[in-house]
Amino acid sequence: MFAVMKTGGKQYKVQSGDTLRVEKLAADAGEKVQFNEILMLGGDKVVVGAPLVDGAAVQAEVVDQIKGDKVINFVKRRRKHSSKRTVGHRQQLTLLRVTDILASGADKSGVKAAVGAGSVAGVAVAAAAPKKAAAPKAEKKPEAPKAAAGADDLKQLSGVGPALEKKLHEAGITTFAQIAAWTEADVEEFGEKLSFKGRIEREGWIEQAKELASK
Repeated sequence: MFAVMKTGGKQYKVQSGDTLRVEKLAADAGEKVQFNEILMLGGDKVVVGAPLVDGAAVQAEVVDQIKGDKVINFVKRRRKHSSKRTVGHRQQLTLLRVTDILASGADKSGVKAAVGAGSVAGVAVAAAAPKKAAAPKAEKKPEAPKAAAGADDLKQLSGVGPALEKKLHEAGITTFAQIAAWTEADVEEFGEKLSFKGRIEREGWIEQAKELASK
């Protein structure tokens, strides 16, 4: 029985007992790994996957982690200022011995799946990367005190702007009726409290407030 399996972007036709070299796997010598991307099974009956054969697998034992033959890359540029460069490379590989070919039951074999060393490194780096600290939330600015329901527009009084209206609200004065009912003692008290002594009489707030309250 033989199988055509896929690993490291390449396809391999293997039988039990075969020794082959594949792209480096994340496994140590002596470990057993399982290849689950099986494209075809052959023997008494040929099974072709669509694209993979369901439940099939190839199990193998890691013999050693090795390097492939050295590949020399020579580049020369024919220009006025010519240059040349020589680079050598040895591909990292895993030497395997095929131990078994499963036609079914791969998911229940208990053997760990063969994973490329690059994939494991990527997962490890992602797991080790610290999470970015959440940006501190901006503190909410205290909201300006809102006028009570039913409050009058005190800015209609002569000389009263938004800032002065706010001071009156903070002092508990929100309606024309309140100002219209002020006594001389109230006028003196609020004149000192709001730092505009004598202004209430000069501007005629009480008379204006009575007129505005009656509307």
